[in-house]
Amino acid sequence: MAVLKVLVIDDEPGIRSGVTRILGNFHVNYPFMDEDYTFEVMEAATGEEGISMIEQQNPDILLLDNKLPGIQGVEVLEYIRNRKFDTVVAMITSYASLDVALKAHKFGATDFIPKPFTPQELKSSIENITKQQYLKRITHRMNQEGKKIRYQFLSVLSHELKAPLNAVEGYLRMMQEKQMGENIRDYDNVVERSLQRIQGMRNLILDLLDFTKIRLERKDEKIEAVNLADIASGAIVTVQPYAIQMEVNIKLDVKSDAVIMADPTDMDIIFNNLVSNSVKYNKPGGEAEIVINGDESNVVVYFSDTGIGITESDRENLFTEFVRIRNERTRNISGSGLGLSIVKKVVELYNGTISVESTPDKGTTFIVRLPKKPQNNS
Repeated sequence: MAVLKVLVIDDEPGIRSGVTRILGNFHVNYPFMDEDYTFEVMEAATGEEGISMIEQQNPDILLLDNKLPGIQGVEVLEYIRNRKFDTVVAMITSYASLDVALKAHKFGATDFIPKPFTPQELKSSIENITKQQYLKRITHRMNQEGKKIRYQFLSVLSHELKAPLNAVEGYLRMMQEKQMGENIRDYDNVVERSLQRIQGMRNLILDLLDFTKIRLERKDEKIEAVNLADIASGAIVTVQPYAIQMEVNIKLDVKSDAVIMADPTDMDIIFNNLVSNSVKYNKPGGEAEIVINGDESNVVVYFSDTGIGITESDRENLFTEFVRIRNERTRNISGSGLGLSIVKKVVELYNGTISVESTPDKGTTFIVRLPKKPQNNS
């Protein structure tokens, strides 16, 4: 339950007490809101008293009469605008000439409540203002979270790129100074290492972009019917050049209907990561298989390989951000440590699950279960 502070500035005691009485047990809730809103009402009889309370209490909602003893309501509005208070203002007045209305609107008034007003008229205005306040708070929260995520993105990016950039710079200086002689072929190994480092940096940047996209509000999400068999085929085509190089054979077995309601980009992230891993962590001459099965409610996808496998201790942190399995077999395999954490976040966005079964030296199977229709997150 959230509480909004309401300040009513009016020289008529009956108006002030009426607002307090009407809003005393009133609450607002819309289906899109995550909690109910109630109201704490404060009263001021003059503009000067009202400004003092605004300074002290910083109310969320201001119900403001224009015709006041001393400074007028429009002057209070101008004061609020100049001081940049985050207060939503509704004018309550029986003297609302067109000139006053235009000035009030210019200085930020969002509604006008005529005197005398009924309880329902006041409640209707408060409902609309509450919705505005809720949306402003959500927007502010999104902006703050966006700033935090952008900072984290830049921090991680600068940290993770520092080592490979230093390595590439070192290799280039080695070539510039001809430390290995004049024969260009003597630098083949150096060039190969540089290319590997650059590829690693590229993968890191792409993974970080996916990661921030998942973490931020998903404004561009497009839910449509997606055939996971097509997504799987596309992922196989993407990784095929590397699979040929590794001599890994990739199979696709679609056993049942594979259409779900989802954003195709999200499905690409899941399949591209898991299919790529099934090749990257495989053995030369190994096999990778994608099996798509399911029932009326869910699609289950199995990503299997005959690769190096994962130990039980490594499986515990497999989906943790920036955690990579480091051992003799993986030290030459590039990766950001973000891929599987991104996959898990995407799967969970659809109320799905991901699990892993693995035996060292024999292979690994990732099992992804996704509902065919979107479900409401509770």
